[in-house]
Amino acid sequence: MIDLLPILEQTEKVAREAGAFIRKERKSFDLKNVETKGLNDLVSYVDKEAEKMIVDRLSLILPEADFITEEGTGETNGKEYTWIIDPLDGTTNFIHGLPIFSVSIGLRYRKEIVLGVVYEVNFDECFYASKGNGAFCNGERICVSPAKTLGESLIGTGFPYSAFGQIDNYLGVLRLLMEKCHGLRRMGSAAVDLCYVACGRQDGFFEYDLKPYDVAAGIIIIQEAGGRVSDFEMGDDFLFGRKIVATNGLIHDELGQDIQKMWNK
Repeated sequence: MIDLLPILEQTEKVAREAGAFIRKERKSFDLKNVETKGLNDLVSYVDKEAEKMIVDRLSLILPEADFITEEGTGETNGKEYTWIIDPLDGTTNFIHGLPIFSVSIGLRYRKEIVLGVVYEVNFDECFYASKGNGAFCNGERICVSPAKTLGESLIGTGFPYSAFGQIDNYLGVLRLLMEKCHGLRRMGSAAVDLCYVACGRQDGFFEYDLKPYDVAAGIIIIQEAGGRVSDFEMGDDFLFGRKIVATNGLIHDELGQDIQKMWNK
């Protein structure tokens, strides 16, 4: 495998450049520029232009890699290295002028995520990690929280916006957790939620109907910060399986069991 540290440094610069473009466009953004891809699935020229910018830059950094992207820029040809990109995670927040939204860039080597960068645009916070090298935010090392139980935890989640077939199960999980933890939060950007677990602002996070580009970067950031990631069944199908649980590790089994209890009713 290639040396990841110089790739990580360059990827951080790409994420910040895309974030600067997004921040600039937000100042004059008009709702007339919004397009609908599906039920409550929104996109704008900002997403598309940011993605083209990112793909162009990353193609120069690692020419031997292919791409999985939200807006379809780049090609997927089964190469050993794959960039997995969400140019604007939290588009609905962006459209309404509501923080939080982010740029998310992950790199997969064969079947493993080995590098991730998430740049939260509004607060100018860049979270990043590469395999074996730790996790950082703006140059400072980060780690997960020391919370040992759900009773002392703050849990993040994401509301479903189109896959409503399992809404009753999801609401059951929310009700159970409301009675057990310090509180529930919904940021609107799964990439940021994962980073907030990595740096200890949240103790856990779960969501369903997510895409690979929503979670790829955050997965390695959490793992390198000392946390744990799984699917709802406590397995490892969390990149493409559309369900993810991410925690500080200490509460993982408890949170996972509660999710399974309500999900499988």
